[in-house]
Amino acid sequence: MAKKTDIRTLIDKTQEYLPSETLALIEDAYEFVSQACPGDVGHALNTAVSIAELQLDEHCIAAALLHEVPMLSGVTLAEIEEKFGTEVAKLVEGLRKLAKISWPEELKPKKGAIDIETHAESLRKMLMAMSEDIRVVFIKLACRLHKMRNLKQMPPARRYATAQETMEIYAPVAHRLGIWQMKWQLEDLSFRCLEPNKYRDIVHLVAARREERERYINQITHILKEELRKVGVEAEVTGRPKHIYGISGKMEKYASQGKEFSDIYDLLGFRILVNEVPDCYSALGVVHSLWRPLPKEFNDYIVHPREGVYQSIHTTVMCLGTTPLEIQIRTREMHRIAEYGIAAHWRYKEGAKGDEVFEERLAVLRQLLDWYKDVGGAEFVESISADVFGDRVLVYTPKGDIKDLPTASTPLDFAYRVHTDLGHRCIGAKVNRKMVPLSYHLQNGDIVEILTAKKSKGPSRDWLNPTLGYLKTSHAREKVRQWFRKQERSENIQRGRELLEKELRRLGISVSDEELADLFKRDSVEDFLAAIGYGDISTHQIATKLAVQQEKPLPEVAPPKPEVSSAVQVMGVGDLLTHLAPCCNPVPGDGIIGYVTRTKGISVHRKDCPNIVHIDEKERLIKVEWGPRDQLYSVPVHIEALDRVGLLRDISAIVAEEGVNIAAASLTDHEDQITSILLTLQTKGIGQLSRLFSKLEGVRGVISVARHT
Repeated sequence: MAKKTDIRTLIDKTQEYLPSETLALIEDAYEFVSQACPGDVGHALNTAVSIAELQLDEHCIAAALLHEVPMLSGVTLAEIEEKFGTEVAKLVEGLRKLAKISWPEELKPKKGAIDIETHAESLRKMLMAMSEDIRVVFIKLACRLHKMRNLKQMPPARRYATAQETMEIYAPVAHRLGIWQMKWQLEDLSFRCLEPNKYRDIVHLVAARREERERYINQITHILKEELRKVGVEAEVTGRPKHIYGISGKMEKYASQGKEFSDIYDLLGFRILVNEVPDCYSALGVVHSLWRPLPKEFNDYIVHPREGVYQSIHTTVMCLGTTPLEIQIRTREMHRIAEYGIAAHWRYKEGAKGDEVFEERLAVLRQLLDWYKDVGGAEFVESISADVFGDRVLVYTPKGDIKDLPTASTPLDFAYRVHTDLGHRCIGAKVNRKMVPLSYHLQNGDIVEILTAKKSKGPSRDWLNPTLGYLKTSHAREKVRQWFRKQERSENIQRGRELLEKELRRLGISVSDEELADLFKRDSVEDFLAAIGYGDISTHQIATKLAVQQEKPLPEVAPPKPEVSSAVQVMGVGDLLTHLAPCCNPVPGDGIIGYVTRTKGISVHRKDCPNIVHIDEKERLIKVEWGPRDQLYSVPVHIEALDRVGLLRDISAIVAEEGVNIAAASLTDHEDQITSILLTLQTKGIGQLSRLFSKLEGVRGVISVARHT
């Protein structure tokens, strides 16, 4: 049974690092919450203990004790400020704002059930707190950790919603702040609720090998301690299994390679903690003298800190013959920062290691919050996931300054991170003194030099095309959009019209401007066209929206009808034989209509197919819609290009990268060195076609790409 948390536990924790005169504030806060909310004392104490474990200041601990008082009692923030001071009151107010995040009481038990707009608003409020006073988020994470440990007290529907919210928002926030201790606990507790059977299976598998694992840990620990003692290195050596959610990810990875659980050797991690940095390298020498290291599995994060903060040496060795084993070596101070992240040096923020990266991160958060005013929903969530919660890459300016960017960022992202004007004037880039394309993916340790024009012509609209891969970060994309927004409105409208007409023409789609403006919730066609012109709406977004609009979900029925091969629903009647008309080759995203034939069931045409437009027997037309079936559709595509060696190879490579099959191909050469290529592609719909066309237009020598009619 877990030890009951009381005020003595909290005082003991705080006395380890806080001066005795600060304890009065904490004791007063405890007495206050005991009187105001006696039923909440346990939760308040557990939250405060977690904050004390992060070794945060007395104001933060007092706020952790008081964080739910205004919501659960009649006590006002003014009363809290009068009794405990402005700083504590501000933290409680920040937590009150975060608590107002609204989540549905009941969610369907499946992934993705959370409404995207609610998700976006939750992220926005969390990031707002991070950018204003990071301690608010520390308290919120501690509060959530205690609630996750007591999930069984909640109703089942709310339990699932809380776990999903924790996995999608709180665990990534803990990861971003480097608070590993909280991150892995939040993930495991969420995983246990969201996928109980899988969680239970892994626990049983790990428990089944417990005795073998403990013998192995004791053996390795003894060997390392003895060898380190011989060279005079004072060290603490520990070994333990990795956490359950992490093992789940490894099992999926190994399963794809045809391996069983018993084949997974890196479920254990060993850690060597030493006093000083030189001891880290002495310990590394001992490890490598004992066992053969794997060259590609070595990382020195002491010389090159990960994400600007995390420091450690990671090495994987072939231990005791044939077993790969990961060993981490770090100082005790590095370990404290690795476990508690930003919180570990919050009290020593001035001049602390990693502050430059941390402050830059907060600046990016504020920019993202400003951007949220102009966009919402899915795009905001997607960008936050990449810009804030995703993996990072650290690169250097020619002067040696560090820039922290999301993985797969490009030189253009780097240029805009340094300065907006540098991005606008960029005409090329060098990485490690070599010229690279602007779509090059930056790697850890790269030295990036941006080449600029003397007179800025401004950014290219191609930079906003996601399929061309010039920009990864929402920060850079928004800077480019802002530049185009400043252009003349009439110019943006004209450019938007040209881009729209080109996209609809090459996709062979007929749809009115008014319908599209309504689809994107713009007040007028001019606003819609201007948004395309300055890059707020991409042509690929238009294609994707049209595809989604045409694909209607099947109505729920019980019992379900037998599966049918057709991906088309005939409205108002049961299942009928249908086939796609070869004269117009409709694909999901096209508006379609059915024609009742005399012998072959229903022939499905595009609504703008000439054979339908000019048909006499209108009574034989019937309403049809796309169903949700995952099916491939044959589409003829016409490409015009300058003939050259390797043209067809380059086109085929792009098509293959997109996962599209070429069913047939023919080439026709013309006298002016122009070649016409007719491909029959098997695609999933308009959205995939639009993305593929954009990539094909980037192939050297290609003049135009369009559906063939």
